[in-house]
Amino acid sequence: MIIIFFLNILLRMFSGLGVDEKSLISILGKWHPEHKQSFRKTTRDIFVEDERQFERWDDRHVQKLQQEFLRFKDAVVLWTMHPWERDARLLREAVYKRPNYGILVETACTRSSEELLGARRAYHSLFEHSIEEDIAFHIHGFEKKLLAGLVSAYRYEGPKYSEEEAKSEAKILKNVIKDGAKKLHEEEEIVRILTTRSKLHLKAVFKHYKETSGNYLDEDLGDQLILKQTVQCLCKPETYFTEVLDVSLKGIGHDFAKEALTRVIVTRADVDLKLIKEEYHQLSGVTLSHKIEEIANGNFKDFMLTLIARGDQEN
Repeated sequence: MIIIFFLNILLRMFSGLGVDEKSLISILGKWHPEHKQSFRKTTRDIFVEDERQFERWDDRHVQKLQQEFLRFKDAVVLWTMHPWERDARLLREAVYKRPNYGILVETACTRSSEELLGARRAYHSLFEHSIEEDIAFHIHGFEKKLLAGLVSAYRYEGPKYSEEEAKSEAKILKNVIKDGAKKLHEEEEIVRILTTRSKLHLKAVFKHYKETSGNYLDEDLGDQLILKQTVQCLCKPETYFTEVLDVSLKGIGHDFAKEALTRVIVTRADVDLKLIKEEYHQLSGVTLSHKIEEIANGNFKDFMLTLIARGDQEN
């Protein structure tokens, strides 16, 4: 029923009629992944069935949404998109719009192996070449090597790993950092460990690193931002996303800040937003809802608050 109601809202919009944005926010905020999937599959005049088995937005309708919804246009589009298409478009913008290594790292490292593979397939369909190809052409130096490895990874996700290998690789990382942070970008072993090992294995590596060095690995990386982000996204994503939110909420008047806030809330609403909210509260001393209530406005604010409240209602 709610899918039919939302479809009627879209049809009114595409016909040039008014849209009840409050109702739209209320409906969308209650949708779970299966509702969004059902909507995409039953709305063939808005979504196109891609040959790689995902439903993607018809570009004409994305443009119409952007004209209609103004303040919360990006949130609506991202929320209803197939996750593969959403991630593919985020990756594309991170390379072409303005190089944003953080978005490339977070997309590559916080998705499952199947989710990342799906995003790469969607990228092929939407842009007719690969994300690896674009990174290789547009990004240079150590960052190219690391990012190409991260986006092309298909990590093992089972329960097994070698404790001895984890200890050995913790020692490798400790020695590399001890030799001097300035040489970190030149170390092949860092790239190998971060781009090939399972997340469970890496958590063991980082645990042994802490035990032998006394510090967390991301603390010892200093100003090596891309490496720090990679470590956090692989093993402590809630810490990474909390830091992104903190920066974005302090600069909410800028487009980049609003884009970052939208991206985090929309992409993590059905994943780990509860943990992110808890960590943000610890970091800032205020709740995420309170902060958004304080600095955002209009339908954008209402939609963000609706998505944030989902976790409170379900737990």
